This record gives sequence, structure tokens and C-alpha cells, in this order.
Amino acid sequence: MGQRSVRSRRTLFERESELAAVEEALSELTGLRTDGSEAPERPRGALLAFAGRAGIGKTTLLGEVRRRSAAKGCTVLSARGGEQEQRVAFHVARQLLQPHLAGFSEAELRASLGSWYAIVGPALGLCAASEGAPPDQQGLRAGLDWVLTHLAVQRAPMVLVLDDAHWADPESLSWLAAFAPRAEELPLLLVVGYRPDELPDHAESFRVLPGRAGQRPVDLEPLSAAAVARLVREDLGAQADDAFCRECWAVTAGNPFEAVELTAKVRDRGLVPTEAGAHLLRDLAAAVKGSGLITRLERLGTSAVRFAWACAVLGTEISPTLAAAVAGLGSEEAADAADALRGARILTGADTLEFVHPLVATAVYRAIPGGVRVALHGQAAWCVINEGLGPSAAARHLMESHPDGDVWVVQQLRAAARETQRAGAPDAARRYLARALREPPPFEERAAVLYELGCASLLTEPATTVNHLRAALEEPITDPELRHSIVIRLSQVLAHSDRLAEASEALARESRMTGDARVRLRMQSEQFMWDAFRADEPDSPARSRRLARLADRLTGRDLTERYVIGLRAWDATLRGEPAPVALEHAERALAGGLGWAEADRGFEVPILVALTFMYADRPGRTEELFAAGIADFESQGWHGAHLSFGYTILAYVRYRRGRLAEAEDFVRAGLRLAERVGPGTPVHWYAVATLVEILLARGRVDEAARTAEEYAFGAPFPAAVTFPDAQIVYGQLLLARGLTKDAATELAAAGRRLDPRGIRNPSWCPWQLHLARAESHDAPERAVATALEAVQRARQYGAPSAVGQALRAAAEVSSGSARVKLLEESVSHLERSPAAYELACALVALGTELRRSGRPKEAAEHLYRGLDAAVQCAADGLIEEARDELAAAGLRPRRLHSTETDTLTARERAAAVLTARGGTTGQVAEELDMDEQAVVRLLSAVYRKVGTDRAGLAAALGEQANA
Repeated sequence: MGQRSVRSRRTLFERESELAAVEEALSELTGLRTDGSEAPERPRGALLAFAGRAGIGKTTLLGEVRRRSAAKGCTVLSARGGEQEQRVAFHVARQLLQPHLAGFSEAELRASLGSWYAIVGPALGLCAASEGAPPDQQGLRAGLDWVLTHLAVQRAPMVLVLDDAHWADPESLSWLAAFAPRAEELPLLLVVGYRPDELPDHAESFRVLPGRAGQRPVDLEPLSAAAVARLVREDLGAQADDAFCRECWAVTAGNPFEAVELTAKVRDRGLVPTEAGAHLLRDLAAAVKGSGLITRLERLGTSAVRFAWACAVLGTEISPTLAAAVAGLGSEEAADAADALRGARILTGADTLEFVHPLVATAVYRAIPGGVRVALHGQAAWCVINEGLGPSAAARHLMESHPDGDVWVVQQLRAAARETQRAGAPDAARRYLARALREPPPFEERAAVLYELGCASLLTEPATTVNHLRAALEEPITDPELRHSIVIRLSQVLAHSDRLAEASEALARESRMTGDARVRLRMQSEQFMWDAFRADEPDSPARSRRLARLADRLTGRDLTERYVIGLRAWDATLRGEPAPVALEHAERALAGGLGWAEADRGFEVPILVALTFMYADRPGRTEELFAAGIADFESQGWHGAHLSFGYTILAYVRYRRGRLAEAEDFVRAGLRLAERVGPGTPVHWYAVATLVEILLARGRVDEAARTAEEYAFGAPFPAAVTFPDAQIVYGQLLLARGLTKDAATELAAAGRRLDPRGIRNPSWCPWQLHLARAESHDAPERAVATALEAVQRARQYGAPSAVGQALRAAAEVSSGSARVKLLEESVSHLERSPAAYELACALVALGTELRRSGRPKEAAEHLYRGLDAAVQCAADGLIEEARDELAAAGLRPRRLHSTETDTLTARERAAAVLTARGGTTGQVAEELDMDEQAVVRLLSAVYRKVGTDRAGLAAALGEQANA
């Protein structure tokens, strides 16, 4: 690396402010000042970005950053984007991380990377990708985040330098851009250089520095005339006069690269640096770049030109042996050419070659005649394969070749697509397969290539995927298994694009055509699944009958049969058949195994089976299944829609159990993942609906309304069935806000949508419960009838939580002694269920009615129990309601004396003070820097020790409560 080493030690002119910023960042990273003394604050990282046009000195500045970082004992990770490699997936990530991991044995790698080994290993070129579904992009980025974070902590302090970021491959650049704001939290200095007019949109975060820096990237300015004069005299000697130096500045416009190259040309020509020779500088400057550079190259001879062209085609980190093979030169001839190119300051390096500057590489590449350039890329692809570097390394060269019906090209591109797809780069795989299709492939392989192209586009371009898969079905297909795979994939992408009817029709059409009974069953199972999610299914009851007859005949001997049986369990739940029937089928489905990450299978049926247990009041079993399922997702690197569904529905399970603070934490995690997938997607609807329902249960109606507005939660609702049903949750929100007529309209519409489909279980679709409450204002008799019908449906299903919830709703719209009787029965059922929040609501409602009926002792018992249960659930609104009822009835605990609070710990006392001042569990948690679950446990301990009356606490704690 001789030339680069010489240039990297060159004086950096007029970069004092930039170097000061580097020194400050390194001081804060290492904990040392420039004089070696300790900095007062703990070490911390940052992001520094340097922007400027080509030749402005970014590479030289970043070289100085690397040198100073190493001198201060930092671990340095370095990479550089390449114009030729910018479409090679993970090229930059591999440059950064591979050198620090490549020396490990497989056992050491597995131990170091743990569960991330199979996810990030293929992307970083550390291991081959395993068979099965590839990681999604969020999962892979999370894995790369983990690897970089782990290295930064383990080998701190660390400096990561990325030069020419504008040419980094999209996979690496989007990952680093998303990771950049985290640098401040780690012992990591991230330094980036780029051309601002060429930086892609997905790297916008580099344009604004995060956190404490609060400034824009540093824009490198051209050198002043004085700086160019110093540079010239440093290279050519103090005899360079002012007129000569000024002309050097004028012809280079202060561009450092051009100024350095110009002085080298002056020295080579033996030109005396005086005013007399200044008129020759313009011609010399022209030879530094563009056509002048090419003329200089051509003077070196044919072999040097061919070798330079081969290097330009290969890009960066060039192997001399490989370049010689591409150029068609013998070893000695290639060595002579390399020496000549180094002498002409076109190439640098020995074991690995590089162009002295990206501007030179670009000029050489663009000077290659079009036909020759295509031929060289073709030769490079063959040489790369011959060297054993694999199809992925050859693919970028094949992308530049002209289509010629070459079967070998198609084979290599398909192999490269498989490698990159499994490594987690579907966009690169899609590009390779699209090029393979243009080759074109042999007639009999077209359907397979179209299928592979559809699979590669599945997550990023669903509409394009549908077109590819439908085109594949129009091709002659001799392999029945391929045809079936195409149809199943087509149905999946249609369903995930909210085109459930088309998905069902495609499966129905294929199942009628196939003569294989097992294939037909697979198609039917997929069709039953998508129909179960269709809000517009024309004859849902008939489908349920067919499903029941089929499931009863199956034994569960394979995964397809277990999927059918699992769908039968869910259908029984929706229709409100007796809960034991649904549970029996759910257990049958699980008997032979029901993995959540099966190859070419969706995760919908395993989730539906798990939810069957929840609605039947066995949430513990549901959580066991979800824990295993989420572990499956994470082990596969699925951190997008899959994991979002997992967290969101687990949140709903916690909500059903009355653990509202935990439920809110889970659903917010699910919503963060869903936002990456995109608004309007099914997973986003699930997350927002669940969050709104949890906020309503916690009594935070205003926040629920703001959330709904922020995420445009309202009509039109999705065509797919979601849990909880979005329209019903929206009706609940309207009701909580006092908009009873609007609520009644939405809830009645939900009933008209669900009832004809036979979906009658009020535990899953409680539209009647909320509609009865909305109707009670204007049509009390109809409200009672609506509620009692829901009670009847709940009794048919038989789960205590469903019956208890329905009875409470019936009590709310009833009057007189019937209300107390219904509430007593509601409490009785809910006490036998895991629905803690519903029990708390029923207890407070029963205590309220007993108070109004003149039965104070019984009222006190139920209100105190209800208040304690509400605290356990973190239902702040219900806590206030119970306290108000106690206060209204004069049913306070006995007045506490200050000595009685001595049993409280410091944390309990603080929580009691904040609560006495009216704080919610969320506010108390924030004030005490605790999570809400811990606050709930703390307050429960307080109430067990000293009672639940806020006024009593305030009086007993005295001045402390008023502080």
C-alpha cells in the first residue's frame, strides 16, 4: 500500500476544525484528553459525518482518523463503498466485521454469536446459509446490531470508519444508518464520509447527527489559495513562487486530490515552479482527470491498459492474480503492468491492489469501450467461479453482461439468488432472477425461475409477486410439486395483501384439478384457513360444516391434517360451540406437533390453536405455546410481522388475564415492530386495536382517542378478520367518549357483519355487550334483549369468563333487584375464571349496587375487594371509581395514625405518598424509576398493611404527602 501510505502521512491543510472535532470525539470515547490526562466524564460514543464532493479530501481525513484512533489504543473497523460493488449485498458489512470474526473456528463462532450464528453468519460470509426460510430484514438487522454492539463493548473503545458511504450496498447502508443513533450509547465512534449529492434516501440519518452532537455533518470546503501554496511548496520546495502557486490553485479550484496530483505531474516533468512555467499548468491539470488521465494510461502500453481495465471491472480489494486472469495476461506481464500503473499513480498496493482514488477508478471504468466492458465482466464472472469464490461473487458481473440464452449464466444467477435470499437479501436475489429471466432460461425452466422470482419479491413487492406467480402458472409445468408450491405461495401473498377472496379461489381451483388426495387436502386446509379470516365469506356456515366433517375423519398423522384439526378448533371457538369441544380439537392438533416456523407454512394456525385455549379460560397454556412460538420466530431471525403478531397477541392474552401494565408493554413492543412493516397492514391493525382496548381498560380514554387519531384507527376497516375486531374496539372507544349513538351504529354494523357468518361467541366478538350499553340510553328494552341474547350465547359456549362478562353487561342495562342478582352471578362465574380485570369490574359494580340498595357492609366487602383487584390489574380508572364509591358511602377504612405507617418501607411510603396525591400507577412508576408491574406489587403491599383509603393515607402520612 505504498502510495496510499505516503499520501496518508501528508499534511492536512485547513482541516483544523475537522481534526478538532475528531480529537474531541476520541477524547470522549477513550476518556483521555489530548495531553493524556483523564477526561472528567465517562467514555461515550458519537457519530461524525464528513460530506463533500469528489477529491475534496474525505479519504485522507478518514485515514488520519484511523491513524489517530489506533494511536489511542482504539479497535478500528474500516470499510469503503465501491462503485462497482454497491449492488453486492452486505459487501460493506463484511468488510467491517469479517476481519474480526473470520479467524474463529466454527465452534468458536457458534459460541461467540450464540443464537445469531445462523442468522448473521451467511450475511457476513462466515458460514453457508441453512435450508428453510431466510431471516426477515428486521431480524437480520437486529442480529447485525447485536454483533456490532457486542464487539463495541468487548473491544472498547472502538472506532468504525466508513468511506464513500454513498457507494455502500443498500443492505449494509440501511443497517448502519438505522444503527447510527445508537453509537452515542456505546463506546463506539462512527465516522462516515460521503458525497452529499449521491447519498441514497435510505441513509438520510447520516445527514443529521443524533443526540448531543445536534449539528449537521461537516461539509469539507476546497482549499484556499494559501493552503494550496503551502501544499505545493511542501511537495516541490520553497522555491515555488507566488504566481506559480496561485495558478495551481486556480486550475484545481482548491480540490486537494487534483492539487496533489498536479504537483506530482510537475515533479515528473521536471518543471521549474516559477511564474515562467505557470502557463503549462492548465494542460498538466487536464491530464490528472478525465480524458487526460486516459491519455496518460494509454502511453503505458496495451498490457497496462488491459490490466487497468480488468482492475476497474473488479472494483476494490483487487487480487493481482484474478486481475491478470480477467485481462488475459501472464503472471510476469501482469506484474510489469501493475508496476507501471503504480508508477503512474493509477494503482496502489501489492498483495491487494486499489486505485489511488475513486475518481481514477471511475475514469478508467468509463473509458472502457462498451463491448469490451461487457466481455470483461463476462470473463470476470467465469474467473471468479473458477477461483472458487462462488455464484454470489460472480453475479454482479453477470448482471453487466448481455442476454444470450446461456444456460450457464441462468444457473449461476439462480444459485446466487438462492445464496443471497437465504442470507437475508431478497432485493439482490430479485435482481439476479429478473436478469436470469431476460437471458432467457430454457423453456422448461421458465416456470421455476418465475416462482423463485416471486418468492424473492414476496416481502417487498407483493403485487409484483402475484404477477410473477400467475405468469409461472401459465407456463407448461411438468413437475406437479412445483405447480402446487406456486399455487400455495400465490395464495399466501394474496391473503397477506388483504385479497383473501382471490387466495381462496386460487386454492379451490387447484384442488379441483389435482388427482393427488394428499395435495388436495393441503389445498383445502389452506383454503379453510384463509376463509376463516375473510370478512366477506359468502357462506361461512356451510364452510364450517364441511370443515367439521373433514376434521372428524382425520387422525392428525401429518402436519396438514393437524392444520385442519386446528382450524376446526378455532371455528368451534368463533361459533360459540361448547368450549370442551374446541379444546378437544385443539389438543388433537397439538398432539403430533405444530411448529410456528415450519417451512412454506404460515404461522396463523398455530396462533389460532393457542388462542382457543385463551378464550376457553386456559391462558396459561396459551402463554406456554406463545413462548415456544416466539422463540421459534426469534431463532429464525423473524423480527418483522411474525414477531409483531407474537408480541401483540401475547399482549391481548395478558389483557384478558387482567395484567394490564404488562399487556401495554407487550403491545407497544408489537406496535414498534408493526410500524416497520407498514401502516394499513393486518399486523398494524392488530397492534393498534389491542393498544386502544388496553388503554380503555386502564381508564385512559383521552390517550386511547389520541392513539386512534394518530394511527387513523377507524373506517374503513380491514377486509381480514382481526383480533380483537377493529370495528368493535372502535365502537368501545366511541362509547367510552360518550358518543353513544355513533357507538351504537358501529357496533350494530359489526353485528350485521359477523352474525351471518355464524360468529356468535361473545367472548371473541363482544359487540352485543357494548351495543346493549349504547342502546340503554335511548332504547332500554331493546338493550336488555340484546344483552340477554349475549348471555344465552355465552352460556352455550360455557367459559366462566364469557358468562361472567355477559352477565355484567346485562346487569348494567337492567334495573331493580335484577341488576344485583345478575352481578352476583357474574362475580360467581368470574371468580372461577382467570379474567381478573372483568372480576374487578364486576366487584366494583356489585359493591355500588349494594350501596345504593342500603346494604353497606356487603357493599364495603365487594368494593374493597374490587379496589384491591383493580390495583393488581393496574386499572387506574377503575381504582378511582372504587375509591369514589367508598367515599360516597362513607365506607372508608378506619383513620390511620402516623405510627401505623411505620411498617412501610421507604419505597412503599414513597409510592403511597404519590398515590395519595392522585398519581396513577404509570405516573408513580415514572417518578420512582420503576416498571408499572413493580408499582402494582408495591401498592398491593401498602394496602395490605394499612388499607386502601387515599384520604386516610394522606392524613396518616401528613406533611410528607403534601411535600
